Amino acid sequence: MQVQTIRNKPKPFAWSYSKLKNFETCPKRHWHVDIKKEFSEDSENLSYGNTVHKILEQRVRAGTELPPVHKPALEPWAQKITKPQWDELHVEQQLAIREDFSACEWFAKDAWFRAKADVLGIKGAYGLAWDYKTGKIKEDHTQLALMAAVCFAHWPQLQAIRTEFIWLKEDARTRCDFKREDMARVWSSLWPRIEALRDAYKTTDFPAKPGPLCRRWCPVKTCPHFGE
Repeated sequence: MQVQTIRNKPKPFAWSYSKLKNFETCPKRHWHVDIKKEFSEDSENLSYGNTVHKILEQRVRAGTELPPVHKPALEPWAQKITKPQWDELHVEQQLAIREDFSACEWFAKDAWFRAKADVLGIKGAYGLAWDYKTGKIKEDHTQLALMAAVCFAHWPQLQAIRTEFIWLKEDARTRCDFKREDMARVWSSLWPRIEALRDAYKTTDFPAKPGPLCRRWCPVKTCPHFGE
């Protein structure tokens, strides 16, 4: 009798927007930082962003007063978020879907795509999703489209959703509006990019892609382009 083991069976392909973005920025960096976790990204900006997300989570979820140093800039946004009378208001909401675009639990074995909404308001057939940003304004419709997609999957009654980046440093916001019927077009446009990421995972082919980040912002010190 032949005994087989599946202990070393590769994990099913699963991705997130950050994985796709990091892969497209530099496959080699994505391999060492996000997959192998041989290097970590520790920076003052990252630490500040995590702090702001945490205190806003506590303010919106539980009404915890903001620290005095952050209150002037963040309290107006917290009030704008909590003022509407939502049927549902979710904070740091984890959402996942299967490859057939159906909703599933975050830790489901067949979870294919995962996204997290900093704040998500639902009222009848309408939704509004926010993503806090602590850096400079940079448009990215892909991330907003993917957030809309997972929300439509988890709330069948939703017919339209507004997705917004809240640029805390700039005291501004940018938005994209989506209808449920837009999702076929969204997925069709994204599919070549998703397949490129999937193929890299299958072949473990993650070549270096030299760019502006090499000189100051890449932690992969073993890369031949590090510091260039």
